Amino acid sequence: MDKNDLLLYAVTDRNWLPEGETLEEQVEKCLKGGATCIQLREKHLSEEEFLEEARRMKAVCAKYHVPLLINDNVEIALAVDADGVHVGQSDMEAEDVRAKLGPDKIIGVTAKTVEQALLAEKHGADYLGSGAVFGTSTKEDASKMDHQVLKQICQAVQIPVVAIGGITEENVAELAGNGICGVAVVSAIFAKKDIEAATRELKKRTEEMVKA
Repeated sequence: MDKNDLLLYAVTDRNWLPEGETLEEQVEKCLKGGATCIQLREKHLSEEEFLEEARRMKAVCAKYHVPLLINDNVEIALAVDADGVHVGQSDMEAEDVRAKLGPDKIIGVTAKTVEQALLAEKHGADYLGSGAVFGTSTKEDASKMDHQVLKQICQAVQIPVVAIGGITEENVAELAGNGICGVAVVSAIFAKKDIEAATRELKKRTEEMVKA
């Protein structure tokens, strides 16, 4: 896993889709703006619809040479030859995902504590997603994470850590000095009228934060 691929990690959410636009069109705008990784997150599509969506998304991401990760669904990731999978604490264990995907795919794991982070690393995770660093409206069960905990997680593991949860271009600078290599966002990109411009600006500010 190249940690530079995690600088600006966009997680899809079709709740922000305006009428007449497809998810692939939204994602392409965000890729034009400089997103470095895409996670396809679908909670309400049938397996067949999810599979078709993943195939289309794989083609868009391949065009921009950006990794495509599938949220939770290992079978879909295998079927479309996605670059990897992201799993939460209530999903499949990283070592079981690795056994299914093989050695060359990316595995991301959500970690909210140092203990979860160390276990995920031990089980073969390539990166961690930690948060919600500013709280979030995207996931109802996500409680706000103390930034000191985020820093402790970054110090405890050797693998890259991405912050997630309520991150915007206005507050991303507050994450400087914690040791993260990038941010994962949903509404900070997909809720914007000009997705490409919003992505470009957030990427610029994230680069400044990581270097600070």
